[in-house]
Amino acid sequence: MTVREAGRKGGQTVKEKHGIEFFREIGRKGGQATAKAHGHEFYQEIGRKGGSQSKSAKKGEGV
Repeated sequence: MTVREAGRKGGQTVKEKHGIEFFREIGRKGGQATAKAHGHEFYQEIGRKGGSQSKSAKKGEGV
């Protein structure tokens, strides 16, 4: 069994045991922890980085 297969099997088991709402909740908690640790500026910066990559990709397409 590969690491990928083991991870998938474990994820499926957790999903069956706790349901999809469990994953939503831990995702929400993770987002809140990130926001608390890094603040508003962190999200502004990653937004700029994402936007600049999109801009440069469009320039390469001849748009």
